[in-house]
Amino acid sequence: MSVGTAHENENSTLSEQSALGAHAPRTQRTGQTLPFNDELHLEAHRWLIDEAYLLDAQDYSEWLSRIADDVHYIMPVRVTTALGAGYTTSPGMAHWDENKYSLSRRVARFATDHAWTEDPPSRLRHYITNVRTFRTPNPDEIIVDSAVLLFRSRGDVGESSTVSAGREDLLRRTSSRSGWELARRTIMVDESVIRMQNLAIFL
Repeated sequence: MSVGTAHENENSTLSEQSALGAHAPRTQRTGQTLPFNDELHLEAHRWLIDEAYLLDAQDYSEWLSRIADDVHYIMPVRVTTALGAGYTTSPGMAHWDENKYSLSRRVARFATDHAWTEDPPSRLRHYITNVRTFRTPNPDEIIVDSAVLLFRSRGDVGESSTVSAGREDLLRRTSSRSGWELARRTIMVDESVIRMQNLAIFL
């Protein structure tokens, strides 16, 4: 399932089904995609690219400052189903199901001596494409779809790995330097089995 209008109903229930997402905003998209030269779309696109560079540099403290206090960050487990089944995720199961506190604990762990999965750190490159932006009933919130491809390598002899996914983000306008903060992210990975040794990453 790609993240988009055709599957909006499934996406909207993921936060509702999660205990950590019970507080999350339920804002949904309205209307058609904004033109690519629309100011809101350009701001959203810039925000995503700036975020990708922060994640590549593993500047997680700065990245966390751009995350809303009521964020819900979820990557459900994908399942293979028959055509017309009406769902493509495993109910109640997720690779990540996080709020601001759990994200901050993950970030804090990277700074300790116990983060052996990232010592030495991975080499990361987030490729962001297929960005489209939607208005919402709230003038200070927008929905942004994007595709992300993460290339990851670590050490000198191990094989590199990639993860491909679609994302639906809820961005909220703020008075901060970046202008927006991430209030909700749903990540739909394009594999039912992720071929990566660990998930000590962010998408």
